[in-house]
Amino acid sequence: MAHPVVHIELSANNHQEAAQWYADLFGWSTQAFPEMNYSTAFVSEGSPGLGFNPVRPDMPAGTVTPYIRVDDLQGHLAKIAAKGGHILLPGQDVPGVGTIALFRDPTGNMIGLLQPAM
Repeated sequence: MAHPVVHIELSANNHQEAAQWYADLFGWSTQAFPEMNYSTAFVSEGSPGLGFNPVRPDMPAGTVTPYIRVDDLQGHLAKIAAKGGHILLPGQDVPGVGTIALFRDPTGNMIGLLQPAM
């Protein structure tokens, strides 16, 4: 089974302004989630979604995080740890979306996993 990249996050000083900047440039639609301090941009059918995280110490400006869809989040986290990856977030539910996790690969890249809600 393929595990596609389904979402990409960028860090931003102001998530709403960043989302709007891309929308103005490329005609994308945006949605703000104030309760999550987060905004998204819809790029096109079949392409990954785009999200904007606030800049913070663990997500400095320039941080880009791709999310890979998986069917067995905990199984993949176990494989990642066994192969030398470092688990940063072992699982967090995102209402209406699914469960996400974050890890660093042995090189130090931060990558996300998404197990969609059923």
